[in-house]
Amino acid sequence: MKFKNTLGVVISSVLASSSFSVLAQGQGAVEAEVFGKRAFMESNREVTDGNLFGGSIGYFLTDDVSLNLSHGVYRSIRSQDTLPGSTHGREQIDGHLSTVEALYHFGTPAAQSLRPYVSAGFGHQDLDNTFTRGDDKTTFAMVGAGAKYYFTEMFFAKAGVDVLHSLDTENTEWQAGVGVGLNFGGGSEPVAQVEEAAPEPMPEPAPVAEEPAQVVRVELDVKFDFDKAQVKEESYGDIKNLADFMKQYPQTSTTVEGHSDSVGTDTYNQQLSEKRASAVREVLVNQYGVEGERVNAAGYGETQPVADNATESGRAINRRVEAQVEAEVQ
Repeated sequence: MKFKNTLGVVISSVLASSSFSVLAQGQGAVEAEVFGKRAFMESNREVTDGNLFGGSIGYFLTDDVSLNLSHGVYRSIRSQDTLPGSTHGREQIDGHLSTVEALYHFGTPAAQSLRPYVSAGFGHQDLDNTFTRGDDKTTFAMVGAGAKYYFTEMFFAKAGVDVLHSLDTENTEWQAGVGVGLNFGGGSEPVAQVEEAAPEPMPEPAPVAEEPAQVVRVELDVKFDFDKAQVKEESYGDIKNLADFMKQYPQTSTTVEGHSDSVGTDTYNQQLSEKRASAVREVLVNQYGVEGERVNAAGYGETQPVADNATESGRAINRRVEAQVEAEVQ
């Protein structure tokens, strides 16, 4: 089987069909990696341990599952000492290993995150010039485990261990190695800008008493960082607009409603949404002087998303506190 040629064709197909400008870490992302491994050979193969250097490319079928193809070249492998009386020496062994594996990642895709993984797949190894068998080819069933650390959403380092069991000879070998790679499109996607609804102009009192009252309204939408309940400085101006509106119409009251994205447990997200709502209420009451009895706070956790929690941009929109106030004017 021409495993190396097949690997090249599949890699080219993945690259050609992917639009890196729209990918993000998680489902649809493409990762490329270079690695170095120490290969520990079965003793009955009469070759020494050696090093394997190569690269891999992976495509994320979901946020957690990727399909990876790799190819590596062996270095520093030699035939073991020959039998007494032989004219052969310890010869340099050339060879390569091509693999296809599925990886399951734990944890959440994000910058500065550690994502352990487990893997399973198949590999084809070809060693040339072995003393006992000449060209030595074998197919392996493989399992492995390790971890990736994402320094940013795009750049990561990896360490792992693989166990290789030959389907031809029943030999079992193992490899340990490290690598570095890039998650194409892994930089944070621009967060969709949600425009705040501007307060409607305050109409003058109607000159005719029979004219129906008009309704004026102001809305508030405050965004929060991941796993945070602190109000960002950039949101204070919008909160002040709401406070000024309520002071102009002292008969009004409001409920600030906190929400979260879907990362984490239901209980944790409920508590986080309540903290966010309370934080906005404190700014309205303590900093801008709205009477406390006119402002209630409520949290709804992750139960009322307004965007897709499967994407980072969607989750950023869902991390919010909302409020609105209406008043009737003659």
